[in-house]
Amino acid sequence: MFVSRKFIPSLFTILNAFCGFLSIIHSSNGDFTIAALFIIYATLFDAVDGLAARLTNSSSEFGVELDSLSDVISFGAAPSFLIYKIYLNESGDIGIVISSLIMVFAALRLARFNVQLVGFDKDKFNGLPAPMSALTIVCYIIFYHDKIFSPETSEIFITILAVALPVLMVSKIKYESLPKPSLNSIKKNPAVFIILLIGIVITVATNGEGSFSFCLFYIFSGIFTGLKNLIFKKNKIKEKEDSEEQFDIKKTK
Repeated sequence: MFVSRKFIPSLFTILNAFCGFLSIIHSSNGDFTIAALFIIYATLFDAVDGLAARLTNSSSEFGVELDSLSDVISFGAAPSFLIYKIYLNESGDIGIVISSLIMVFAALRLARFNVQLVGFDKDKFNGLPAPMSALTIVCYIIFYHDKIFSPETSEIFITILAVALPVLMVSKIKYESLPKPSLNSIKKNPAVFIILLIGIVITVATNGEGSFSFCLFYIFSGIFTGLKNLIFKKNKIKEKEDSEEQFDIKKTK
């Protein structure tokens, strides 16, 4: 019973990696929409393995390491190869380098996450989570590539994302983790649940097209919060320096 309980979360993690592998196969065959869908399936298995670990009380260092290895495949290698096959395969060596950035920086981000991990749950992430980076890419490909924007416009936009998303992944910008399905989590951070619920409603109402907008909203929410905290911190330091300066003036008098 102990072995089976430990194996359940790992099974979902392995399915996550398998979906990433299938995505790479379909990308190589030119089935880009199916390849993108398998990355989305991988994110679902990635979410379920954490839930299964909590429900079975079987979180472990082995599970954390296996999860990160699977994430590098599904949210690093798979989206990088997808970008290369659709947009950058005719750009020579520079296309290879740009398309590989998501894979390389996802590996760096996940390695840093494992080193900094205390326990097995985090309320915030340092840097953009790798699954959200991959989802941003695939949601654009599924709903906007060759449907709304021209291939040339899409290539420019994806190139920008292929550079910006890796930088955000290894940045120190803090991002909210997705809420856990429990009443305690709802009470602890109701705003995140409300935002997530709004995102789900918009995605369903727009037949999935709103998912890309929700990804962008999540990305910019972390940037905005980081800038706000940075400005607040600078103001606080300035106020402290001013108060110390006034104290020194009074002291000399």
